[in-house]
Amino acid sequence: MNSSPGIYPENALILAPLSGYTDLPYRNSARRHGAEYLFTEMIDAGALVFGNEKTLKMLTRGENESWLGIQIVGSEHQILKKAVHIINQHSFQVLDFNLGCPAPKVVRKNEGAKLAENRENAVNAFKVISDNSSIPVSAKIRILSEEDPQPTLELINDLVDAGAAGITIHGRLRKNFYSGPVFTSIIAQAAESFNIPIIANGGVHNYEDYIKLKNETHCDKIMLARGAMGNPWIFSEIISNISFTPPSADDIANEIELHVLEMIDFYGLKLGLTISRKIVLDYMSGRGFPRILKNEVVKIADVFDLKIFTDKLRNGTSERYKNWLKTLPKIKRKMSV
Repeated sequence: MNSSPGIYPENALILAPLSGYTDLPYRNSARRHGAEYLFTEMIDAGALVFGNEKTLKMLTRGENESWLGIQIVGSEHQILKKAVHIINQHSFQVLDFNLGCPAPKVVRKNEGAKLAENRENAVNAFKVISDNSSIPVSAKIRILSEEDPQPTLELINDLVDAGAAGITIHGRLRKNFYSGPVFTSIIAQAAESFNIPIIANGGVHNYEDYIKLKNETHCDKIMLARGAMGNPWIFSEIISNISFTPPSADDIANEIELHVLEMIDFYGLKLGLTISRKIVLDYMSGRGFPRILKNEVVKIADVFDLKIFTDKLRNGTSERYKNWLKTLPKIKRKMSV
């Protein structure tokens, strides 16, 4: 098993940089449930260089964040160089270069996962970051072929030669976004081939998924992404395993209330509530809350409305959902009812 500590300790459980999600309030929520190794949102290098106010706010680090990484996406060398110089003025443990994002708005600019498909261009861009960074630099990539591990291994080899201190591999192709099988055998070959931390990513929604990915990839370091959306309890589930108690309706309501209040404090009332809508719906997703209650999320206009809404959540789920849950002990999003 690849257990080279490097930029992470052995058995590190890492929250991925999630665009539009992993801001300070989101990270605080994850940390409340045991997360230690977290990243900012994915940051556009150009927006950072040109002083976009929203982007600059993404650099905010909480007083109690003992470990925090930052991730940037881009392709133009001068922009990347300037972005790194700005990041050097702040305090982060790792600077990650995104070579895995499949979002159309990123791909259209020949960035993220699209840039990774041109190995020479990707490595040259990475080297600009590595040569100018005052902290260790890593990269997050996707596999480049489902049948042949060689293209992925060649990209990693060149990134290592360019100074990569670690590589996170999402085991799906760009075109598959976040669905379909995770090709763990390719990640395993990378873990066995390189003497730097290889972090496995993809398809982890609970403890069983975590163990499966860990065993099949031979990686002791695992990055969580979409499986943690609306489910910060996944960290305590993985950490405590047998002793884990799934959240109740009260737990979910309390976490939503605290998370949204922190977003209001961070962004202001109007923007905080607007951004929080998708966050609240993520917490409710797959947990049997009635659709009519989900429709009320957009109507929350102030702190008083938020309290009324979370009180309704505390009433729990329907009997139909509770009966359904008894037939599905392996459900991805566990909840106590």
